[in-house]
Amino acid sequence: MKILSVFDSEFKPYGKVVTGLDEMVHSIVAALANTPLPEGVGYVPEEPLLQQLPAAAEVSTHLYGGMPVQLGWCNGHNTKLNCLEYHRDSEFNLGAEDFILLLAKAEDVVDGKLDTAKVKAFRAPAGTLVECYATTLHYAPCHCDASKGFHVLIALPKGTNTDRPALTPKAPEDALLWACNKWLLAHPESDEAAQGAYVGLTGENIDIAGLI
Repeated sequence: MKILSVFDSEFKPYGKVVTGLDEMVHSIVAALANTPLPEGVGYVPEEPLLQQLPAAAEVSTHLYGGMPVQLGWCNGHNTKLNCLEYHRDSEFNLGAEDFILLLAKAEDVVDGKLDTAKVKAFRAPAGTLVECYATTLHYAPCHCDASKGFHVLIALPKGTNTDRPALTPKAPEDALLWACNKWLLAHPESDEAAQGAYVGLTGENIDIAGLI
């Protein structure tokens, strides 16, 4: 696997780099530095430290057209794929350090399964605001430097990744629903699979430790 850049043309089917919001970006990066850095991976859907920033209103206005949004974080240390998820909306990521996203396309899911050979890796420099489209499968970021780890903003429509709604399964996709607005395909080796998540990834559980 080659680690590409979010500035490479290969990233265009997966998302885009957002520009023109420098003041908002700087304020979020400064606040991210004050959020925890776990040894593993930690995730908080909505972080009060970020939510109270004036930048939160700008995220709503400029990135989601006025929709209610939540600013959370995914921080820590990671080099493995483990799972892929998707939402009905774009997700925006912004790192206080360089980080790597492991991504795939929704169109590559066949009969509820995705071969991890379809996954690509993209590096985002610190301070770069990245949009991942709703059709892009993603999960926890990976670090570029184990001594620094990663602090990454996770901006999504309000309520995403909170408790899974109660439902009687009808559509095949219902089996993948893991949380509110969160459909998940787990690798059989992942902790999520052991917790009952839908096993939808086939092939290698990618680990980029040897590439960074």
